[in-house]
Amino acid sequence: MPVHRLLIANRGEIVTRIARTAQRMGISTVAVYSDADRASVHVAACEDAVPIGGLAAADSYLRIDKLLEAARASGADAIHPGYGFLSENAAFASAVTAAGLVFVGPPAAAIAAMGDKARARQRMAAAGIAVVPGYDGDDQDSVILQHEADRIGYPVMVKAAAGGGGRGMRLVQSAAELPDALRSAAAEAAKSFGDGRLILERAVAEPRHVELQVFADSHGNVLHLGERDCSVQRRHQKVIEESPSPAVNDELRVRMGAAAVAVAREIGYVGAGTVEFLLDRAGHFHFMEMNTRLQVEHPVTECVTGLDLVEWQLRVARGEPLPLRQDEVQLQGHAIEIRLCAESPPDDFLPGSGTIVDWSPPTGVRCDHALRAGAEVPAWYDSMVAKLIAHAPTREQCIDQLAVAVDRTVLLGVQSNRAFLGRLLRHASFRAGHDVSTAFIERHFGAAATRQPQPDARLWALAAWISVAGAPEAECTPSAWRNWSTGRPLPQPWRLRWYAPASFADAIRDLQGRVYLTPCSAQVEYAAVQLQLQAVPVTAGVQAKAIIDGEHVDYRYAWSGSTLWLHTSQGDHAFDCRRREPARSSESDGGSATEVRAAINGRVVDIAAAVGATVAKGDRLVVLEAMKMEHEIRAARAGRIAAVGIKAGDQVVPGQVLVRYEGETA
Repeated sequence: MPVHRLLIANRGEIVTRIARTAQRMGISTVAVYSDADRASVHVAACEDAVPIGGLAAADSYLRIDKLLEAARASGADAIHPGYGFLSENAAFASAVTAAGLVFVGPPAAAIAAMGDKARARQRMAAAGIAVVPGYDGDDQDSVILQHEADRIGYPVMVKAAAGGGGRGMRLVQSAAELPDALRSAAAEAAKSFGDGRLILERAVAEPRHVELQVFADSHGNVLHLGERDCSVQRRHQKVIEESPSPAVNDELRVRMGAAAVAVAREIGYVGAGTVEFLLDRAGHFHFMEMNTRLQVEHPVTECVTGLDLVEWQLRVARGEPLPLRQDEVQLQGHAIEIRLCAESPPDDFLPGSGTIVDWSPPTGVRCDHALRAGAEVPAWYDSMVAKLIAHAPTREQCIDQLAVAVDRTVLLGVQSNRAFLGRLLRHASFRAGHDVSTAFIERHFGAAATRQPQPDARLWALAAWISVAGAPEAECTPSAWRNWSTGRPLPQPWRLRWYAPASFADAIRDLQGRVYLTPCSAQVEYAAVQLQLQAVPVTAGVQAKAIIDGEHVDYRYAWSGSTLWLHTSQGDHAFDCRRREPARSSESDGGSATEVRAAINGRVVDIAAAVGATVAKGDRLVVLEAMKMEHEIRAARAGRIAAVGIKAGDQVVPGQVLVRYEGETA
């Protein structure tokens, strides 16, 4: 089966990753792009690109007809689905092969076998593969589900039978919680997958999530390429992945590998796949699911094996046998991957969007991305924008290498989890490697302030100084003459508003004061605070260092209109520079706003606000669903609701008014 021209039915970094290998193999590549991705880096990464229109995934990357037409129009003879979108859609795989094209993935029958979690559990149990004790029957009557949950014992996990990714999943601690959990999980599953069936599983107490990379060819050869530990998660979605797992020894690896290979053989698998297990503290593992595609975290396996998994996928799709036997697979060193996402960790990882004003990937580690300064991060798709992967002889060296790389990564213009990733890597429990489970973030970073600290006095001083000395108009003056004076420096006013996460309701957002500039130093004053700063002004987008009250601070900054984006090892912050505006109290700003607006694209799933009702600060107003997660919008202040401008099921866009207060604070 020849593969000469490959259409990559996806977007973002995975397109650039696949294209890189395909082009090295002499295969020309074709990208597709939605209306939101016209200027995306992945479009330029391929030799050809075809527009498929639409903004939402349902109107673009999930349209089988558009993708097949793009393949026909571009002369492609094969389609690689990447991950996400249609990569695990059996109907898509069938349509591709029916059109006479090569599908770079498993047979449709294998995808279907694992797509239904209930059927997969039943099939694996029948084949002798250990599964988590639970209920996966067809009878979905609430009385039956209640009875089965009581039999299984609490806590119990409610899961969607037809999908994953955290949707339709609820942890239930007691029988009293079960009815509401069943209703909400079934509704979410039906909306997400068109199938509201549920399965119940005994909740394994703080397990590790360990998965095995498997590969199979069309000649009957199946092997595994070691395990990946994906235990550090938020909202049932992976954040850090590593190989090998600190919890897996050689003997356990052999047993888990044999089980994973057995799963692949059971369903007649061909291509790259991942068999996922829950591993308890006693070393017992249970089959959870199989992802019938290339994983986001495949680079860690590539690092420790020295193999190119995309090349293997393409060779298997062409009918070639696997190039190695199981006993020839060798694992060397340790690899860790972290997912860089456009999101706000303090706000329950609320996804964000915007225009990147400064991007600089780190050196010394692998960075898979499709980013550049000026590129848009659309609000329509997944929040992950890049992956950083380190490989070193030991786990400790790998962590150190990756933590430094995180500090040196610059992503400004959108909120991100960059600094939070650094805190995860440096946490003592993660470094030890033994007290890590799927509850790691919840246990150690449950409070918003632990995920992102507020700017301290030094950071405020740095931002204040840059807002004056690094303002765009200051660059009109040669640096040698900048801030020069024959007398005592004159005070220059500054006024900044920090774009604080919504969860920091009581944080200081507005500060103003004066800065006295000299050629190589400055004194920053506000309220009763005075800080001495030593630094030379640099242009935006340049790494620099300042000494603030004796402490060295590495920084980099960029401007987006009047917004100052500031990068430090402590975190990335955005400030609105308001020094030209008339002074006014902070109470006249966000604290008395009469409108509540959407910050993201999302679908309205619940409305708690009602016209005429009086709400207290912190009350839930609206729940939006976006990027596989539900996001609660809570009242920033007390007040009486004057209008509700949306209804359940509406699709909203950033900036859209959701709720209006009456004019004055209650």
